[in-house]
Amino acid sequence: MTGRGQASSGDLLELVRRGRATTRGALQQATGLSRATVGQRLDRLFRAGWLREGAGGPVDSPLGGRPSITLEFDDAHAVVLAADLDTRHARAAVLTLTGEILAEHGGTLVIEDGPDAVLGELGGWFAELLEKAGHRPDEVCGIGLAVPGPVDSETGRVVQPPIMPGWDGYDIRGRLSRAFTERTAGAGGEAGGGAAVAVPVLVDNDANLMAYGEQRTGYADCSAFVLVKVSTGIGAGVVVGGSIFRGIDGGAGDIGHIRVGAEALCRCGSYGCLAAVASGGAVARRLAESGVPASSGSDVRDLLAAGHPEAAALAREAGRRVGDVLATVVTLLNPGVLMIAGDLAGTAFLTGVRELLYQRALPRSTAHLDVVTSRLGERAGLVGAGALVVEHLYAPERAEERLLALGV
Repeated sequence: MTGRGQASSGDLLELVRRGRATTRGALQQATGLSRATVGQRLDRLFRAGWLREGAGGPVDSPLGGRPSITLEFDDAHAVVLAADLDTRHARAAVLTLTGEILAEHGGTLVIEDGPDAVLGELGGWFAELLEKAGHRPDEVCGIGLAVPGPVDSETGRVVQPPIMPGWDGYDIRGRLSRAFTERTAGAGGEAGGGAAVAVPVLVDNDANLMAYGEQRTGYADCSAFVLVKVSTGIGAGVVVGGSIFRGIDGGAGDIGHIRVGAEALCRCGSYGCLAAVASGGAVARRLAESGVPASSGSDVRDLLAAGHPEAAALAREAGRRVGDVLATVVTLLNPGVLMIAGDLAGTAFLTGVRELLYQRALPRSTAHLDVVTSRLGERAGLVGAGALVVEHLYAPERAEERLLALGV
């Protein structure tokens, strides 16, 4: 907040959204604003359709009187689009502003086909999903995208991604916004028949957004949360104090390229990376070498689900290698929750992780650590991407900018 007595409409919205002050009286007390000023600033939020009145609250005075009317964030005034890209598969969805999935679609989308083709196809998916969910294009307030590579959060561009050939430095935000506009042109909903306004697009690493979605929905009280995604590659997302920790330029959590002393060649061009020996792709290669049909992490997942003994043995071995690295991660960050997600996140892999993690990490670092698997499953990245958009668009300063643009 800008200071007691200086709170903006965006600051009041933040207090209501977080549940810190949900009546006019509570907002006056929290901000120091007069009753009239609180009313004026709330009026802007009501006119924008961002707030609504809820049921009356309890009567605080022993003398009785009228109950206070509660204020609620109105999550029905807009929707969010989200997509989660993997190397050969993608998921997309329409979500409410509070994270409920209204419609979703999953299918083959090969990231090696390049950003122009992949993002153009996503634009078509979004158009179909909106129609399925019964919403118009002009009800979309933003798009969130999870990608399997390091992202510069300031520009939304991936930076030297090992498994995303042709994507380095590409203008993902601009292309996806254009693709959405092109595929929904003529679908109705443009005010006054004018030109469509570019929809804001936010891009982040898939493990970051999975961690964000899982932490917010299942572990909101955990102040240090780590998620490790083990699929075709290996990456980690870290949420500290309720915010994604990205490092200086988006490289935080890239544990798949920690050297572990092996001689295997990694897709990044280096030898001995963790991903080269312990990812779903690495396990698939070893299975293929022994005559078992497997070419990707998703193939390994299917074999594990079918109880394939060799796949289980290799997954456990991969888990031990990852657990050895995670002992250092846990000692450094001291998280309350370590979540294993992705194609290999099953019993065999988790057993291997636990074996080495508890053997190598200091007892103090693991005394209050919960090692768990994903709650949201394949939806984690979608939920995290949707939450990223909402937190960005309704943050106090950004909310003020949007209110001015709306003319309220």
